[in-house]
Amino acid sequence: MQHIYPQMPYLKQTIENIETVLIDPQGHIKARFDTLAIPRGSLGRLEELATIYYSIKGSLSCGIRHKKIFTLAGDHGVIAEGVSAFPQQVTREMVQNFIREGAAINVLARQTGAKVIVVDCGVASNIPPSPGLKIKKWKHGTNNMALGPAMSREDAVKSIEMGIELIEEELQDGLDIIGLGDMGIANTTPSSAIFSVLGNVDVSVATGRGTGLNDQAVQKKIAVIEKAIAINRPDPNDPIDVLAKVGGYEIGGIVGLCLGAARHRIPIVLDGFISTAGAIIASALEPKAGNYFIASHVSGEQGHKHMLKFLGKEPLLNLNMRLGEGTGAALGINLIEAGVKLLNEMATFQDASVSDPYS
Repeated sequence: MQHIYPQMPYLKQTIENIETVLIDPQGHIKARFDTLAIPRGSLGRLEELATIYYSIKGSLSCGIRHKKIFTLAGDHGVIAEGVSAFPQQVTREMVQNFIREGAAINVLARQTGAKVIVVDCGVASNIPPSPGLKIKKWKHGTNNMALGPAMSREDAVKSIEMGIELIEEELQDGLDIIGLGDMGIANTTPSSAIFSVLGNVDVSVATGRGTGLNDQAVQKKIAVIEKAIAINRPDPNDPIDVLAKVGGYEIGGIVGLCLGAARHRIPIVLDGFISTAGAIIASALEPKAGNYFIASHVSGEQGHKHMLKFLGKEPLLNLNMRLGEGTGAALGINLIEAGVKLLNEMATFQDASVSDPYS
């Protein structure tokens, strides 16, 4: 894919430094679990999560201390086509709610012990600077993809590199695991378009109700996405072209978060439909990035289960959630940390003076 990278040294360097993850290559993690005073394999997927976490980290000596959930916000010109039940201003209003720590993601992040990083990537109106907000915006939302490209190729690359930059900034005070989150009225529409193109699936399969559309509105949404794909003809062999033509600034930022975290061997906990669209682009740019993804849940949004199957990921939870914000990722981080703590803190057969039937 060398044609993707000209004049993109930062992105190219990040991709070139992503390593393959080998799952417990020496068998040390399994050996440790086998010493614990439980029947072998009885912790099920919690053992799997601890194994994935420590395989990514490459060491059994690290726990999880620095947990951060990135909630990236951006607006979409395609809202002019009537693809959302909510007005565009709700993006700005929800960002302000995140800053005030009154949203669902704030509640679940507090429970998880995670910091929420709120980022304005392209909200259509100006949000005053605040200690709880990172402003990375250079444009006020994308263009209407039903009429032409959502953004330029240059802007698409810039959005990815913005996400990489966020990882580099947050590494300064510690970063052990990240959760992906989003906010953007109408952003299920570009996400459906991205999956339809890169996943080679029919638009009707990739498209759901978003903010709660009725059947008639869903059919209109499908028609808008089909029109956008027909007009823009995004190249499925060029993920940046797909992002530029039918994507969004916050989705590009999520792509960058995925690539930047993978470069530093940081596990990436996917949230729902929009964050998984970004993950699909990231894995198309560099398949090794997919080794770092953990699917927190399967969304109630119709296409999400197909996205996860496409990525080869089995979700941890099925709660019929479809909120976004990083809410599913917060729950997923809880489960991953539970697996890690069990491996580190449980007594062995010898410690607990329990007979070991396997010795």
